[in-house]
Amino acid sequence: MPVGGRPAAGLGPIVAAALTVAVGLMAAPAARADPAALWKLVHGACVPDQQQHDNPAPCALVELHRGVAAGYVVLKDIRGTTQYLVIPTARVTGIEDPKLLRPGMPNYFAAAWQQRAFSERAVPHKLPRDAWSLAVNSPFARSQNQLHIHIDCLRRDVRAALRRQQHAIGDTWAPLAATLAGHRYWAMRVLGDELGGADPFHLLAAGKPGARAAMGQQTLVVAGAEFAGGRPGFILLNDQANLAIGDRASGEELQDHTCALARE
Repeated sequence: MPVGGRPAAGLGPIVAAALTVAVGLMAAPAARADPAALWKLVHGACVPDQQQHDNPAPCALVELHRGVAAGYVVLKDIRGTTQYLVIPTARVTGIEDPKLLRPGMPNYFAAAWQQRAFSERAVPHKLPRDAWSLAVNSPFARSQNQLHIHIDCLRRDVRAALRRQQHAIGDTWAPLAATLAGHRYWAMRVLGDELGGADPFHLLAAGKPGARAAMGQQTLVVAGAEFAGGRPGFILLNDQANLAIGDRASGEELQDHTCALARE
């Protein structure tokens, strides 16, 4: 799978502008960001540059082995050294898009977990699997209307809390006993080294009461984990937006874009 290093050839002014907005989207207030910037970047720059020049720039990787309808890109986010985004090459607005629950849709979380290798290469030493996380924000906590999964380190306090509560996390959704980043999350565990057989979007919609009817209010986080006996797996975390108390359902709040865990 190719990784690009040169500027995309022949970028027009519209795509160049989209790139400028996209790389700064996380630093700019949502009200000022172009909500289609990521889509313009993926559709107008990364995919055509891969197809025409065998180079994914300005993305780090373009995966099209199953075609554009089932592909994705990996893009370095402007914030931090370890944060990358996985973005579908098909038009998918976000966690609320009903296409994500259709049979046969790509498992974008599985792809993001595999592509955490980009983040791992940015730290000075290997980190355990429970240092890494994937996050999708709700529509209330994002500036872009194209699905993007944040790959980055967990916050140190969040990892510590999950380790303390791991024994109480089961195979079905249930509220965590303690808050994470000041918010009440639900959690469930998934066993296995990879996510190939478990799509977190489907597990949320099918398993948590009321989630399917309100996917546009959900945030979803996947944290790597190692359970008793050394069994690898994942902890899935979910919060539902409650604007009355200021909870915008931003699972990204559980991530640390400075990756303090890499300095331990």
